[in-house]
Amino acid sequence: MGTNEAAWREEAENSILLEAVSHWREDAGKWFEGSYSRLPETLRVNPLTNDSLWIEGWLERVGARRISWFSGPGSAWEMPFRRGSAEGDVRVLLNALHETGRVTRQEAVSMLPVLALDPSEGDVVLDLCASPGSKTTQICEHLGDSGAVIANEVVSGRVNTLVSNIQRQGARSAVVVQHDGRHIPKVPGVGFDRVLVDVPCTGSGTTRKNPEVWRKWLPSSGISMHRLQHDLLRRAVAVTRPGGRVVYSTCSLDPVENEAVVARILSAGGVKLVDLGGTLRDVPSEPGMDDWPLLGDDGKPTNDSDMTQFGPPKDENVSAQMSRCMRVWNDSIEGGGFFLAVLEKDSHVDASTSERRPKEVEIDDSPDPDSSPRPIDEEWACKLEDFFGVVPSSMWVRGKSLLWSTDQVREVWESERTRKSGRLKVLGGRWRPLKVIHLGLITARLRKGDLERVVSKGARGLQGMATGPFVEVDQASIDSILTGVEPVPEEVSNALVGYRGSKVLFDSSGSCLPVWVGSRVTAMASEAERTVLRAIRGLAIDLEEE
Repeated sequence: MGTNEAAWREEAENSILLEAVSHWREDAGKWFEGSYSRLPETLRVNPLTNDSLWIEGWLERVGARRISWFSGPGSAWEMPFRRGSAEGDVRVLLNALHETGRVTRQEAVSMLPVLALDPSEGDVVLDLCASPGSKTTQICEHLGDSGAVIANEVVSGRVNTLVSNIQRQGARSAVVVQHDGRHIPKVPGVGFDRVLVDVPCTGSGTTRKNPEVWRKWLPSSGISMHRLQHDLLRRAVAVTRPGGRVVYSTCSLDPVENEAVVARILSAGGVKLVDLGGTLRDVPSEPGMDDWPLLGDDGKPTNDSDMTQFGPPKDENVSAQMSRCMRVWNDSIEGGGFFLAVLEKDSHVDASTSERRPKEVEIDDSPDPDSSPRPIDEEWACKLEDFFGVVPSSMWVRGKSLLWSTDQVREVWESERTRKSGRLKVLGGRWRPLKVIHLGLITARLRKGDLERVVSKGARGLQGMATGPFVEVDQASIDSILTGVEPVPEEVSNALVGYRGSKVLFDSSGSCLPVWVGSRVTAMASEAERTVLRAIRGLAIDLEEE
């Protein structure tokens, strides 16, 4: 699509998508008027950081407004400009806040699935189609410093993006795995408390973000996605514990990708739809459809007998539940279009299968690959106690990184699980059959079998717990280092004289700054981290403009 907005509108007015919407709701023109202007910048503030109140105050000062229906934890904001169009110091600081994990840029409606999932501290959660990770990090914010979220992605390039975004946020509860979501192992063996299935879709609700949708979208695209979406949701239900919750979501408006998928799962039994009225009562929305036409690629209804499987449910019990789904239309929420369904698994659904155990069970006690994260051993525990003055629970080593997880992540690793319909028991104390790519918070870097240095997010997490690397200094010392000065150790603190290695400076304001002490004291934090700290402390944000 060209940059000329008039040409863009003309293409949208003649699109198959607009024709299709005219068969899904009576006032398609009203929907259209709310579906083609560009989206504003929206973001979440991370409540796990100790400077979230300062960030919220800054957002108010630059004209941002709170998103009223967002129910936290943390807060969500709409900026007073379009996506990607911030300027000056606002642009510099906004980028730095995002890069350091203090905020996460995310489309507003994309925050809805996790609010519907409603995970609690201590829950073990699966994010089945997790990349790029904005919903995973939102789940982490709900879990706080407890619980575990298994974040799955099948495509290697997208796995890298997922890991980067989780590392950026700095939560301890995430475990990144790589599997085809249709066949993901049931680990832990009892199943997950909550599962999010934000499936791949045609994106027909994303016209304000992806204008190419106006030109490319066809009804046959939704039909081609339906089987994958169904298979992902079916597996999500299978790995959920009895009584657990599954959230199915798309950024599509097409009932073939939405209600038709949910109806097939309901018809198979063992789950029911949960009303979303209480959880998301302030979100402008419509109930799900219980009837819809099947459309050809001209956007008009068709009587093609090969498409009946994508039509409305024939079972009255299923049809009666469809209104519990949630449709969010672009014009009603002044954003993107979205679909949500919350399913609850019957509390007795696995009882019969648990009684039918195979007579012979093979034991699998083979170790994980060397590349897998492993808990620290006694030797490492001694090194941590010497360096930190304390040994935090649930510490891991992988390659050149010291990782810090929640206790629930450790419990998943310790749990037994079965495969091959119970014929194979995999002993605990390993990740298999999960293919683990990353877990937890990178707390320190390792070199030649020893701790080399503490990283910024690790320092923030350890502050108030560890003593060894932390040195209290006056505010002026940290200010000078943040502005590029590299003082000699005795100018900062007598505790640094004669020392060589990693330390963390902190002052009465609560700020902390990892440094390397040699002949000079040098900041060991990213430029984005230093930019944020300068802003919080009232210093110049961009040193080049001084």
